[in-house]
Amino acid sequence: MSSTLQIKTRCKEADREVEPVSPTGQYFNSKKLSICVLSVLESEVPIHIDTSGTMKLLQDVFLPINSRFSSIMMPQNRPLWELHLTKYPTSKAAGHCIFKLHHALGDGFSLMGALLSCLQRADNPSLPLTFPSLQPSSEPRNIPTSIPGCVPRTLSTIYNTTCDFSWSVLKSSLIADDKTPIRSNCGTVEFQPVRISTVALSLDLIKQIRTELGATINDVLTGIVFLGTRLYMQATGKQFSSSQSTALVLLNTRNINGYKSLDEMLKPDSRTKWGNQFAFLHVGLPELSDVISSDPLEFISEAQEIIHRNKNSLAVYLTGQSLETIRKCKGSEAAAEYIHTTLKNSSMTVSNMIGPVEQMSLANHPCKGLYFMVVGVPQSLTITILSYMRTLRIAVGVERGHIDVQKFNSCIEHAFQLIYNAAMKGQQKWNGGTTRGSIGLVWKGGFEGKEKGRELEEAKIL
Repeated sequence: MSSTLQIKTRCKEADREVEPVSPTGQYFNSKKLSICVLSVLESEVPIHIDTSGTMKLLQDVFLPINSRFSSIMMPQNRPLWELHLTKYPTSKAAGHCIFKLHHALGDGFSLMGALLSCLQRADNPSLPLTFPSLQPSSEPRNIPTSIPGCVPRTLSTIYNTTCDFSWSVLKSSLIADDKTPIRSNCGTVEFQPVRISTVALSLDLIKQIRTELGATINDVLTGIVFLGTRLYMQATGKQFSSSQSTALVLLNTRNINGYKSLDEMLKPDSRTKWGNQFAFLHVGLPELSDVISSDPLEFISEAQEIIHRNKNSLAVYLTGQSLETIRKCKGSEAAAEYIHTTLKNSSMTVSNMIGPVEQMSLANHPCKGLYFMVVGVPQSLTITILSYMRTLRIAVGVERGHIDVQKFNSCIEHAFQLIYNAAMKGQQKWNGGTTRGSIGLVWKGGFEGKEKGRELEEAKIL
């Protein structure tokens, strides 16, 4: 259905000079890459906004966020953003507000900050939104300060950096992952239809696992996703339990501890600049051996060790510098080609963000749920994670016809069940056999029932 709304936008040349498109933004605005971010807001009440109300919402709330939202950076057939209001109720919400934002505008941090500026607290609009703590539960590590203590750590960093950077270069140019149930190896996978579905997990239960393991929430979530992915691959064929599969984990390269206001991000000397400020981290999916199957917590430990090792090397920095060198020597199109090959040679992308603790509202419509998805990526599987109102929404975007999204969601739920039961079993032993409720009963309240949870909304992106 063609759009009947037209928004007149104006762009001053001064705005373009003050806010140039970041190099990474230029990669996304290329012939090889056209990646967008879908932000889905689930309305708690039916949406009663007519055409005039939509125009007022866009012109008074959305466009003033940033001059780039009313600029012309791309051809007319590739708009920077779109807004879709779905007034049909689903099992999850009474209506949906879907923002489709081109990745050239900014990364998840920038776009989330822009989206939050449009929203208010449902209980009291005058109060600011608050977010979960980013601090890990484990104690800080003791970093050696003496010369004898620093030498092994320095040598380890050099060794890890050399290995990780070399592996990253090979994965981005020559070595591709195996063809598996999560990687079709289709040459035009980014143009194939996509199905999107979500799984809801309780943030409080995730924190319980984090406390028991002395890890971070990111470690727990990564372990759940990796274990669930391997369970899906194993269910398709035993031989895929040890196949070579790599996940690209997105890292925010800003030195921050929370979201900043738009005014602060737009300052010339800001440490949290608007734009695309992130890097890829290659993480190989641990093999699903019999030992790990009997103790799923070992899967989290192995995933935690791999990510921790990569984070403490300089491979991410060197990869960013090499990409910048390609851009300066061969241009943005060559750098975009390099990123495209990096994505295509891997099996999946994992990205997570934090959302507010309180319920939000948009134009007096309380937001019941919130999640996002990255589309246009040359991969068969994309996973995003977002917390909102003490609930974690894992959004799964799959290539239609290659991945069974309902079966994959069931494997994610099963992985969470295995890890939670194992963590609570360890606490029972520690407490001398203290009994706890079944995880199935917890699911019934947290997920609104397993069967109902599988009736998740699905979108077909053509």
